[in-house]
Amino acid sequence: MGYKQAVLYNINVLKERHFTSTSLGPKESTTGQDSSGTNQEMSSDLPLIIVPEEEDDLDINATSYADCGHFVDWDRYPTLNEDRCTLSVEIPQSVKELKRMAREGQWANKRSLRAEAYNQIIKSIRCRLFTPDATVYHDVSERLFAHGGVHDHPMPDFLEGCLMPVYCLNARGETAVKKILICIGNQYPDITYSPSLPAVVSLLLHFSEDEAECFERACRLISCIETHKCYIDQSYLAYEASCMTFGDLSKKYCQAGHKFITSHAENAIDIFSDWLMWIFGDLPFDYVIRVFDVFLLEGNKVLYRVALALLKQYRIHVDSDVQDLQTDIQCFVKNIAHHISVGKLLEKAFSIRLFSHKEMWLLQMANRKALSKSGITVMQPRQPAYMSVDMANFSSEIVTAQEMRVVWSWIPSRFSLYPPVLLFSTMEHGYSLQRFYSQCEGSEPTVLLIKTTANEVCGAFLSTDWSERRKCCGQVATFFGTGECFVFTVRPEMERYEWVVVKKPEMGMAAPPSPRSRPRSYSHGSRLAPPLHHPSSPQLSSAPSSPSQLSNFLAVPIEAAPARLSPFLSVRHFQLPSKTASMFMSGNNQGIIIGGGGGQALNIDADLNIGRTEHCETFDNPPLCEENFHIQHLEVWGCQDF
Repeated sequence: MGYKQAVLYNINVLKERHFTSTSLGPKESTTGQDSSGTNQEMSSDLPLIIVPEEEDDLDINATSYADCGHFVDWDRYPTLNEDRCTLSVEIPQSVKELKRMAREGQWANKRSLRAEAYNQIIKSIRCRLFTPDATVYHDVSERLFAHGGVHDHPMPDFLEGCLMPVYCLNARGETAVKKILICIGNQYPDITYSPSLPAVVSLLLHFSEDEAECFERACRLISCIETHKCYIDQSYLAYEASCMTFGDLSKKYCQAGHKFITSHAENAIDIFSDWLMWIFGDLPFDYVIRVFDVFLLEGNKVLYRVALALLKQYRIHVDSDVQDLQTDIQCFVKNIAHHISVGKLLEKAFSIRLFSHKEMWLLQMANRKALSKSGITVMQPRQPAYMSVDMANFSSEIVTAQEMRVVWSWIPSRFSLYPPVLLFSTMEHGYSLQRFYSQCEGSEPTVLLIKTTANEVCGAFLSTDWSERRKCCGQVATFFGTGECFVFTVRPEMERYEWVVVKKPEMGMAAPPSPRSRPRSYSHGSRLAPPLHHPSSPQLSSAPSSPSQLSNFLAVPIEAAPARLSPFLSVRHFQLPSKTASMFMSGNNQGIIIGGGGGQALNIDADLNIGRTEHCETFDNPPLCEENFHIQHLEVWGCQDF
C-alpha cells in the first residue's frame, strides 16, 4: 500500500469511528422522527470535521515530494532546523546554481526540497537509450515477488561481501532496498561487483515517493553515459582501479597521510581500498547525505575529494602510536563530528585542486589497463591486496626490503602491482654508463637507487624509457619524461619530492586542446661542453651555472624536438610559466641528469663514480645527500613482467 493510499485508508477508518460514536440511534432524533426519516439521511451528508490530537498530526504538505519519507525511521533521522528554510526556495535549472546550492547545503534542512532537487538532477543525466524505469520495476517486481517475499530470493552475486548500510530507514525501507537491488540484478546481469550500490539505493530511498521511483533513479546513475563521468563501479576491475587511483591521488595531495599509512600499516593497499567505505559506511548520515548531494551533480570525483579531506583530517588528529590502523581510521570517520563540521569538511574537500575529469579518467583507465595486464578481470573475485616486494626474498646492496616497500608504495599503483626486478647493478655490471643504458633500455618505468661512500641513500622514479635519449643529435641531449617522475631520499631520512606542478598546481593550468597540432612536449636540451680529462680526485664546483669547471657533468640541455611522452601527467597537459619546471630526465654519453632549473637534483658522470645534487626547480628539492658525493653502489629496478 502506498503512502497516499495509507493516509486515505486511515481517514476512512476515522470517518467510520466518527459515525459510530456520533450518529443518532433509531429511537433518538432531535426532530422526533424515526431513524428512517429525512433528518438522518441529511446527517450523513453533512461535512465531516476531524480535529486530530497533536500526536496524530501527519504533517502532510501539499507541495511536490512532501510525502517522501515513509521508508524512514524518524527517531533516527537527524533533527532538521526548518526555520532556516523558506517556502520561496526553488530549485534552479542552471547546473552551476545547483552545484552552488548543493555545496552550500541550501536544501540540507528541507526534505521535500532535497527530493525535488534529486528528481531534477537525476532526470537530467544522459543515460543509455533503454534504461529501466519505474514501469519496468512494477513489471519485474510483480513477476519476482508475486508468490513470495524478498527472503525467497537470493541477493545478487555482485553484492557478495559488500556492506549494506540502512542509515535511517525503517524495516519497510530495509526490505524495499533489498527488493530494488534484486530487481537491478535482474536488469543488469553484467554487473559483477558494486560495493557502493547498496548505499546509493539506501540514500535515494530516503527521498523517494516509492520503490519504483528509487529504482528508476538508481538505474539512471548506473546507465550514465556522460563523458568522463562515472557514478557507480560495476566490476571488480573498475573497483580495484578506483582504489589504485585513490592511492595515487593520496600520494600527491595528502603526502603526510600517505606516508603515515605506508610506514605504519603492514598492508597499506588494504587501507586505501577502504576509501569508499569511509564515506558510505562510516560517515554519519548528516555528513554522507551532504556529500551525496554534490555527488549526484559531479560524479565520483567528489568522493575522491572527500576521502582525501578525511585522510588529511585523520593525519592531523592521529597519534603516532596506532595498533590497528584500519579500525582506527574507521572510528575516526564515525566520530568525525567531534573534529570538524560537515560544512568545513566539504570546504576543505573542494579546496583540493584535483585534476580535471578528463585527467582523472585517464589515470583511472591507465590503472584498469595495468590491472588487466596483471590478470585481474571484471569477473574475478576481489583478492586480498598485498605489497609486491617479497620481504623474504628481496635482496639489494643499497636498501632493505622494508625500505623498498616504502619506495614501491610511492610509485603509481599501476606499476607497484608488479614485483621489482633488478635491471642494473654496479656490483654485477660494473661502473659503465653504456652498460647502464643497455640494461635499462626497453624498461619503463625504472627506479634509480644510489648509495654514497658516506652511506647516504637517495634515488629517483623515472617514468620513461632511457631509449628516449636517442631523440638527440650529436652532443645535444634532450629532457624527457612526465610529471610522474620524482626524486627521493632513503637515508638518513625517507622523503619524496614530486614534480613542482603537483605540489603547486597554480604553476600550471590545464592547456586547451589543439586538435590540428601535434602535442608539445616542452622538451629542452643544450649542447654539451667538450669532454675533458678529469683528475682522479676532482674538486667539484658548487656553482650549478658553471658546468665547464667539471667536464664530466652534463650541462643544462637546450630545446630539442618533441619526444614521446607517457599518457598521464604529460607536460603537454599544462601551460607552464617556465620551461625549467619540466626538466625531468636527460642523458647521453657524458652522463645523466635528473631534474633541472637552477641546478640538478642528480647529476651522474659517465663513469658512474662521481655525482652532484642540488636544489632544482623541477622538483623543488633540497640536496638529496652531500652535494658532491662519490658513488659506492648504484642500482636500477624495473617492474617484473610489465
